[in-house]
Formats: sequence, structure tokens, C-alpha cells
Amino acid sequence: MEKVRNYFLVASVLTLLLSCNGGSTDQAKEGVTEDEITYQENWESLQNYEVPEWFQDAKLGIFIHWGPYAVPAFSSEWYGRHMYMDTATYNAQFVLQSEGPNRVFTHHKEKYGNHKEFGYKDFIPMFKGEKFDADEWVSLFKEAGAKYVVPVAEHHDGFAMYDSKFTRWNAVDMGPKRDILKELMDAGRKHGMKVGASTHFAFNWAYFNKKPHFDTVDPEYADLYGKKGSNPKEPVSDEFKELWWKRTTDIIDNYQPDILWFDFYWDQDVFDDFHPKMAAYYYNKGMDWNKEVVLQNKNFRRESFPPGTFVHDLERGLMADTRKNPWQTDTSIGKNSWCYVEGWQSKDANSIIDDLIDITSKNGCLLLNVGPKADGTIPEDQKAILMEIGNWLKVNGDAIYGTRYWKRFGEGPTEVAEGYMSEHKGKRAFGAQDIRFTTKGKKLFAIVMDWPEDQMVNVKSLKKGEKEIKSIRLLGSDASLQWSQEADALSVQLPAEKTGDHAFVLEIL
Repeated sequence: MEKVRNYFLVASVLTLLLSCNGGSTDQAKEGVTEDEITYQENWESLQNYEVPEWFQDAKLGIFIHWGPYAVPAFSSEWYGRHMYMDTATYNAQFVLQSEGPNRVFTHHKEKYGNHKEFGYKDFIPMFKGEKFDADEWVSLFKEAGAKYVVPVAEHHDGFAMYDSKFTRWNAVDMGPKRDILKELMDAGRKHGMKVGASTHFAFNWAYFNKKPHFDTVDPEYADLYGKKGSNPKEPVSDEFKELWWKRTTDIIDNYQPDILWFDFYWDQDVFDDFHPKMAAYYYNKGMDWNKEVVLQNKNFRRESFPPGTFVHDLERGLMADTRKNPWQTDTSIGKNSWCYVEGWQSKDANSIIDDLIDITSKNGCLLLNVGPKADGTIPEDQKAILMEIGNWLKVNGDAIYGTRYWKRFGEGPTEVAEGYMSEHKGKRAFGAQDIRFTTKGKKLFAIVMDWPEDQMVNVKSLKKGEKEIKSIRLLGSDASLQWSQEADALSVQLPAEKTGDHAFVLEIL
């Protein structure tokens, strides 16, 4: 069904009828019900949602984890949770990870002192972002080849990076004393990019550990640390869920994001009633704004959103095969963190480019995270990686942007492990025998993940009878290629000189 997708056409027809006939709006709408042009708060109605073409074309976005957690710059963006774990470490599902005090607890006590006197709240005045320049950031992201930008609007710590109506703990009234989200969105739109916002606030309910010797139990700071008691399994209160709704719709109404990204915990069953309600609210707002929007959700441990009603997001993971519904991987340049930390370990550009290719061939997009320092600068190693990705895309982007998946995603011996947090499992580096396919119009792109030592590429998926081939060219090269389509494979002789240090692309017509 395309009722909702055709909303804008319906609206145009109504306007034309009014202008031509002088009729009233009610007359013009005769025969068109509200259900046909709006989303209702149920999954049947939300199945009418279609992922916008602009998102399917974009392929690469930039995620930004920046907040008070960048001040201690230690361990990860979960500093605020782990600093209060003095006896044991639990994950987000309250599963015991280790006995004894967390290393972040020990580090904090040694460097900053007693947790009652110096708590997470005390990092906020230190978070100044004095060198932050939204236009400089977005210019870098554009050079990297990104088509959309998704800043973290509020993380688990509950600090809003925007001008919030529902918490005093926000970046306009504290810390940088600037509307960071607005500045980044304005810069993104100025540079012709789509802009989004991510909310991780649902987990704030259970994020901070409560004990008498921590400042987290002080009622003066309950609007930051939350009103949950000391029992880590205390059920989420109706009051908190209502606050979550107000804060999330505040972001939607005041910033009109093209993308709304939700982290885990919101996909737990306690929020079930809010899932179709939020999707309908956001999609209908998109129609009010006359633009197509994208809601992204993880379905982390359960199917909280049915297929076809959203864009599935997979954290630090890949798909083993093509997914018919468009999807997204979010991962970080950092191997060990999403926010900037001392000891940050960057991935190399080649592995990120390879993942972008693999994801694209399987109908996905890549949301790649950067971790700026507390002062608002992006570290040089992260900048260098972004520029290397951008330089590759300047040559080979025609095989990425605006493409769609082929009848098979690729071929080759290297397998990837599917699922959340799987990027370090079951995958060695892609090699010269690993090939991925994308299509655009009449073009078929065969993307070879590494340059073969003998300059010979053999594509088994394009053996004689698979596809009629008229011409083949190597993107980034003027060389005339010798090729033949045999019974077992398409064989292509490459020029002696490589076209770059990463994957290379054969354009096939």
C-alpha cells in the first residue's frame, strides 16, 4: 500500500481542486478519510510506512557521541554508570559481569576523590566545548562523503545537548551554554545534508547506581540521577515514562529531525505502548513538515517493532546476507569506545571502507561514529581516517551512493558473523577473492576488496550466461581492460598500476 507515501500527492490534488473550483477544504476532502493520509497508533497502519529514497541513497552517515563523559575521558561513554559500581559490574540487563569494584570506580576515587563529594554532576561545569565549531565539524563530515549527521541529543546520563524544556541539565543552561544540537543541525542543513538526533534517555532510569555513600541519592540531584531507588530491578515508573515522552517529543517538535534514532532499553516491553504511539507521532509530524523521515530502532533482544514499520539498526555488527528491508549498522571509528577517551584505539580506514561496501551490497547504510574531545576538537587520527574514506568515495562513490542490491550480495571466502556486537567475531580481513555487487540503472558494480597480486580478477557470479556484458571499466583509471566471459567466470585483466590502497570497482554494462 502507498496511501501514506502518496500523502503529498493527495495534498497537492486538494490544493488544485480548491484553486480551480473555489470549493471548501471539506468539499475537496470528500472521499478521502483521515486514515488514508495519517498514521494511526497501531502496527497495521504503520505497515504503510516506506523508507525514503533519500535514506536508501545516502549509504553513509556520521554519529557523534559528545557530552560530559568526554571530560574524564576514561574507559568509555558509560563512565557515569561504572564510576558508581563499587562492588560489582553489571551490564544493561543487570547480568553480573565481574566481582569487585569497577576499574572506573577505582580510577574516579583516585583522581577525583570521594563519590559523595565529587560525582558525575561535577563534570558538567568542566564540559565547556570552548573550541566547538559546528560548521567545521560538518565540513569535515561532508569531505568524508557522509550524507547525513546524527548527533547524540541525550545519552544515558540524562544531560541534554539541546535547549530542553523538561530538564535544567542541558547544554544551553550548563556546560557549553550553547544549543549544540541546533548548531549541528543548522550546519548540516546549510551543507545540504540530512540531520537527525539520537536519544538514549530510556536507560537513564537504571543507569546510575544508588547507595548512601554516593551523591546519586541526594534529592537535590534526582532530576539528573533519576528517581529510581536503590533496587536495580525496580520497575520503570509511569512518571519516568511520561518524562521520556515529553523529552522525546520536545526534540521532535523543536528540531524536526530527518532521522530519529533510539538506543536499546526503549525496546523493552515496559515501553511497548509507546512504540506505535511514538512512530505514528513522528511520521505524522514528518508529513506536517512536508518531508519523509526515518525512525531507527534496535530490536535489541526482541522484536519491539515489526518489519516494515521502521529502519532496523544493528550495533557494531554486519548482516550475513541481503536484508530486503533497508537497514543500518552503527559503529564507531574507535575500537574501544564511542566517546573520546585517553587510549582511544582507531580502526584503520581500510576496514571501515570494506564494511561500508559489504553493508551497501546487503541493502544497508553505515552510521559511523566520531568521538570529539571535551573542548570540541576532533582528534587528528579520526580526521585522517574520515578524509581517507572521503578520498576513496570521490573515486568510487558511484558504486555506493544511490545504488541498490543485486540478486546476490557477493562472493568470496570471507564470512562475516551476523548480529549485535559481532564485528570482532568470525571475520578476517577481506581479500582479493572477496567481491561485492551493487547496481544503479543499467550499471552493475563489482567491488573487489583487495588488489590481486597477479592483476587478474575472476568473478564467478558473472560467468557466461549470467549476464550479457558490453563493456567494463575500472573506476579511477583510463586504462583499457582486457576481459573474457568464460564458462566458469568473468576474467578481467587489471592494469599494472593500482588505482588506490583500498577496494576497487569494476563498472559493468
